[in-house]
Amino acid sequence: MKICDFPVSIQTYRLMEEPVFFPWIVHPGAEAVNQDIFSRVYGMFQKLQQEGYYQPGVTDIQGSFRVKNNQECIVSFTFSLFANSPQLAHPVEYMDSVTADVSRDKVYSLSEQFQPGSNWKENVNRIIEAQIKERDIPLLNGFPGVSQDQKYYLADKSLVIYFDQYDITPGYAGFPMFPISGYSLQSVVRESSPLGMMLSGG
Repeated sequence: MKICDFPVSIQTYRLMEEPVFFPWIVHPGAEAVNQDIFSRVYGMFQKLQQEGYYQPGVTDIQGSFRVKNNQECIVSFTFSLFANSPQLAHPVEYMDSVTADVSRDKVYSLSEQFQPGSNWKENVNRIIEAQIKERDIPLLNGFPGVSQDQKYYLADKSLVIYFDQYDITPGYAGFPMFPISGYSLQSVVRESSPLGMMLSGG
């Protein structure tokens, strides 16, 4: 039984002294979800440092998040980190996301949205390939298909798959995103997953 019939409360916190903001879920037993959120945001900041793009006092960075879903314990966030400095040829941007069921204190990978052993990958890949053709999206080396832990988020009853810059498209294409109606995948969606809960009305 759900223990939150309404949107969960969310507070905004700042990563150290930098203008990098992330959400914190104010709800009993959400420790694992909050830790995962922090790890992903901090991970983007660490990547910026490791790749040599960050110089304190020189690099202009901005980190933000968006709430894509917050209904009946099911939350989905996207996080972005933008950096620029005089020595960079062009700005750098990273993106990550988290989808979770707060009532279970569990973050879900893409594969966990679907029934084990189902042909969900084939269904998702077919829909994305059709969108690539319809939208005339430029590819670097063809479309390799989605992975088990492909980045994604939920927006109500839609699943949005996305790829990092340069993963499958040239840099100027940004982060290619592919919105998919959850109903078109309903036959392979796991009913107890966040997407399954959204499709069943919670």
